[in-house]
Amino acid sequence: MGLLSLGTPLPWEEAKKHAHHVRKHGIVQFLNIWNRIKTRRKDHLLWGDEIEYIVVKYDDANKAAKVSLSAHDALAKLQALEMEEIAHGRVFESSWKPEYGRYMLEGTPGLPYGYQLQDVLGVEENMVRRRQLAMSMLAPGETVLTMTNFPRLGSCGFTDPTAFATPDSGASMSLFIPDEAINPHARFPTLTANIRLRRGSKVAINMPIFKDERTPSPWMEPSPSCLTNHFTKSLANAVAAGCSNGHVEETVAATKLLNKDRLPSLPELVPDAQPDHIYMDAMCFGMGCSCLQVTFQACSVEEARLLYDQLAVVTPVMMALSAGAPIFRGYLADVDCRWNVISGAVDDRTCEERGLKPLHTDKFRIKKSRYDSISNYLSPGPMYSGGCNTPADGAIPFDKLRPKGAEFYKDAYNDLSACYDPEIYADLVAGGVDDLLAKHYGHLFIRDPLVVFREMLEQDDQASSDHFENIQSTNWQSMRFKPPPPSAPHIGWRVEFRSMEIQLTDRENAAFAIFVVLLVRAILSFDLNFYIPLSKVDENMQRAHARDAVHRQRFWFRRHLIGDPSRKLGDLGCKCPSVSGQTVGHVVYGADAPAPDTTDPDACDEMTLNEIMNGKPGTSLIGLAPLVRRYLQIHQPAISDDTRTRLEAYIDIVARKASGDLQTGAAWIRAFVTSHPKYNKDSVVSEEINYDLCKAIDALAGKKVPGLNC
Repeated sequence: MGLLSLGTPLPWEEAKKHAHHVRKHGIVQFLNIWNRIKTRRKDHLLWGDEIEYIVVKYDDANKAAKVSLSAHDALAKLQALEMEEIAHGRVFESSWKPEYGRYMLEGTPGLPYGYQLQDVLGVEENMVRRRQLAMSMLAPGETVLTMTNFPRLGSCGFTDPTAFATPDSGASMSLFIPDEAINPHARFPTLTANIRLRRGSKVAINMPIFKDERTPSPWMEPSPSCLTNHFTKSLANAVAAGCSNGHVEETVAATKLLNKDRLPSLPELVPDAQPDHIYMDAMCFGMGCSCLQVTFQACSVEEARLLYDQLAVVTPVMMALSAGAPIFRGYLADVDCRWNVISGAVDDRTCEERGLKPLHTDKFRIKKSRYDSISNYLSPGPMYSGGCNTPADGAIPFDKLRPKGAEFYKDAYNDLSACYDPEIYADLVAGGVDDLLAKHYGHLFIRDPLVVFREMLEQDDQASSDHFENIQSTNWQSMRFKPPPPSAPHIGWRVEFRSMEIQLTDRENAAFAIFVVLLVRAILSFDLNFYIPLSKVDENMQRAHARDAVHRQRFWFRRHLIGDPSRKLGDLGCKCPSVSGQTVGHVVYGADAPAPDTTDPDACDEMTLNEIMNGKPGTSLIGLAPLVRRYLQIHQPAISDDTRTRLEAYIDIVARKASGDLQTGAAWIRAFVTSHPKYNKDSVVSEEINYDLCKAIDALAGKKVPGLNC
């Protein structure tokens, strides 16, 4: 999770004094990287995935499942194994990093996967071995689960060993999350505290409750029994403070609540808690979730920019298909994804920046949290020539390159009017950065550094990029554009695809990662154009977040995906399937595909996920899955039948999620809970239901599960 520097974190009041210094030197560090390798070409298209695991401890006697705080010890063992292999000059098959939660592990392949399709086929096997290795480091009764959110995170006694929230002290001051649940590395509690301090209050997250037959309406969330003493003490203090300060109305209200014969509901006690919503108040509720991320190394900076833009449009589509978070704090929610939870969990904007007060102290009105969808397209840039040519190869000079492919981008698509720091923008332009990339970083660098280490204040800006990464790595957007680190000259320009939820099985995680990899190849091979206005991408992100978005939502998507308007569908050999919802395994390719219509070439329509993924019968919309299949047929004719069959099986999984033939993880979890014999149709996920759910997910990991992944 981002930059893990070592040192002494400064208290927020001191750290914020150095914000300008960090931003200024961060931009200098970026410019040094930019001017050193902006013309670098011919890097291989390498990639890697990132899996985040939740470590769970079972209490079989009491039918309880808790998150295990000893996962941090397992991480130390895994990292020791990795370092031992490296010390002997060998590459460890997997690499392990800390995550926000003390109960979490992050595993990646030891080296990036190659550009050969045979390399892609090793992904699932690597994921299986990663899980097995992690399991071997755990204590008896513990397991690793690939679930987006632990269902009872923040409920009473959810940790093992038991730890208690401290609402009046600590990093998060949460009503629900003990600081012991946070990774002890100085970065994580400091991030937690400084987000709260910069914002001026705790974060406030409210997810709508799922209304079942016996769910009260309005639903007023009960105050957890484990907080009874805290709330009673707080109310008594409020009465005493109100009496001494002469605040009559507040004193009367607190006295009434204190004298009730029941513990007041959360909305009665906590101003930020809303009726009919599940309330959460700490960074852990978002950053304590798990996701599946895929990072690509492009052959050049221009190709990285092209992929950044094209994949950004796909992020909500893949989020909806990978949905895996229907439960928060032990309650069924009326959403299926973690996105808005994690966005709210790191929202450090002040009241002025959120538009709740006029700008007085702060400089910018900021429309989004630090964790959100992208706010600027980059375009391939002024140097893009459609490939990785260099003057040494006989190509024309860089300043004369024709921007083939750049014509797909239009300023009208960048319609969010994202604010940016004009001074940083000017410094970037003066340093040779073009307008769009300068606005991108000018926008990211309106943020303050959240963690400043005393020992890292003064750096060699030629040799380090830590100040740059301090800001870059705490802008957690749906896509991330990543320059090469100065300390690793073998690494090229990269983009990170960040919107997908973790899947319940290794097979599904492999399928989603592989599909995005093959889609990247299709984008580059067919010059695909996915551009739509970013405002519509933002709409799609909210629709993807909704419950059962696969069946209940429609998404904005481009009608014409072929970048070259003179190119016919028959050139790609694609014919749209004739039966919506029954497309998988029945896609026909041939020159008799429907001719493209002659309407607005930039048009986008509201479509179902099935149409986006599998095509729209009777139209020129091919669908992403048929395009990926066609890439295999046209550009990989020499692959073996076995390789093609195995790759098609992974494509099928994602395509069938879109058609509704396979369930999303969220739908599977929701169905398990609502069909459980102990479920009372009241939206409550009890300790016993949670235990049985974790056991059931545990049993799925290495299997083919009908209706889920096969």
